Amino acid sequence: MVIRKRCLLWDWTNTANLARAIEKLNFDGPFSSVSNWNAWSPPELKNRLPFRPTVRGMDQLTDPNEWGMISNNDHAIIHYFNEPERAGISPQKAAEMWKDKMVPLRKERGKKIVGPGCASDSGGEAWLDDFMKKIQDQGEPPDYLGLHYYGPDAGAAIRYIEKMHQKYPEYPVVVSEIASISRDKKDVFAFTAQVANWMDECPYVFEYSFFGCMAKCADDFVSPEAQLMNSDGTFTHLMEKLMNEQPITI
Repeated sequence: MVIRKRCLLWDWTNTANLARAIEKLNFDGPFSSVSNWNAWSPPELKNRLPFRPTVRGMDQLTDPNEWGMISNNDHAIIHYFNEPERAGISPQKAAEMWKDKMVPLRKERGKKIVGPGCASDSGGEAWLDDFMKKIQDQGEPPDYLGLHYYGPDAGAAIRYIEKMHQKYPEYPVVVSEIASISRDKKDVFAFTAQVANWMDECPYVFEYSFFGCMAKCADDFVSPEAQLMNSDGTFTHLMEKLMNEQPITI
């Protein structure tokens, strides 16, 4: 039986320049959903997998068009804030907007909300702890604990997810971004296989997303060896494994 926990991070630039590339996706494999860090669903997805809209920052809450796409759709799960600690959004402001915007959306529309995905460094963890305390005090916690992780060590990645789950055991975990930052292809493949295979079997991990399916590296921090798409829109060997293999072998 296929375990479907893998969310495809389908960058918005694919929609702009390489939309037809999605036709090569194995829609019947381990991918469970698609996200693009935006409020709008890629039209080329054609509802073949569930879409996860993202309240990436304050614009998605305050711009009428952006909020309209977040609040008026049939998507079951919404992500709240992408690394807000690096965008200058305070835990206090995030908690206020959570109460004003996200809680009514959950109560009135039945949406499930993934908590903010913060970086796995000390600053991100402290921000998340402050935010979680504030919304737990409100009596309106998230439906899922959102996490990010980047690093070269698969064991460290697993230990971080375990640590955060032990801190917040009430919530299923959504790892909305994860990848190896090693520049060595063998190490990247080993990281991806070990972490994906562990998360597939981990009962409290609901969904996870390897970064990222895009034609160009997002920045110098991201490893070229972890890319899931080539510059011409074809899928890399790593992407072929993610969408077809379970367990992933190396």
